[in-house]
Amino acid sequence: MADAERERRPGLKVLFITGYAENAAVGYGHLSPGMQVLTKPFAMDALGSRIRDLIHTP
Repeated sequence: MADAERERRPGLKVLFITGYAENAAVGYGHLSPGMQVLTKPFAMDALGSRIRDLIHTP
């Protein structure tokens, strides 16, 4: 779904939140620029930090 929307909006930033281990969720460590993964469980400040990173990354 994220890939389809990024075709329409190439600058769209995406944060995936998953209960899987990061290496399993990412698929061999490959994410396009502007995409990040946050694994559960996480602290709310970690979520805020990831969102700020995405917003402020060109």
